[in-house]
Amino acid sequence: MKVILLGSGGRESALAWKMKQSPLLEKLYIAPGNGGTDAFGTNVAISPTDFEAIAEFVDREGIDLIVAGNEDPLVAGLADFFKAKGGPAVCGPCRAGAALEGSKDFAKRFMESNGIPTARYRSFTAETIEDGYRFLESLKAPYVLKADGLAAGKGVLILPTLDEAKVSLREMLSGMFGKSSATVVIEEFLSGIECSVFVLTDGHGGYRVLPVAKDYKRIGAGDTGLNTGGMGTVSPVPLADDVFME
Repeated sequence: MKVILLGSGGRESALAWKMKQSPLLEKLYIAPGNGGTDAFGTNVAISPTDFEAIAEFVDREGIDLIVAGNEDPLVAGLADFFKAKGGPAVCGPCRAGAALEGSKDFAKRFMESNGIPTARYRSFTAETIEDGYRFLESLKAPYVLKADGLAAGKGVLILPTLDEAKVSLREMLSGMFGKSSATVVIEEFLSGIECSVFVLTDGHGGYRVLPVAKDYKRIGAGDTGLNTGGMGTVSPVPLADDVFME
């Protein structure tokens, strides 16, 4: 099997390392890859969101499978694009499914409409910023502001005071995270331990739960400082026992 893996981060290095071990793998390409991925496959200078360039490469090299390492190409419609072209297979959801990751406002509305417990929230744009100020005043500190769109894991601010929250809301709606913060989700702050549960599905009811991981995002010791793309992670997670997972 010939595979092209899209992305350039540490996640892609881990995926490439594991894919290389498969007896099914004939050839692995990584677009664009990084200094670590070239130990496991061939880096190619193609952007993960340049679908036409990917399609040309796929046709030329006889690629059997496209794997999206990060969410950007999936949110942009990678799976839809190649389904319309008649292949090859894409590991990742269609644009509609990827919206759960690509839009925090959509994800919150999805949780509400499907009875999934989630923190109290409202979404605001530049036109409704005064309403945003009033919603902040109805909450208790600290204040959680989230850019609606993708921001490389950095689009969440946790502010200790109301004044700081109002200033940050204005800055976010003015373009702090580009188009990603044209809409800002303000959430009630919930304190506690979290973890991520990853599931692979075939889209027809079959699924497999992968090992659970706990991410550490704030840059300072003791959960201080700004959110980052991830300062490290732990897996397996001690709290995720059989009772928790059930």
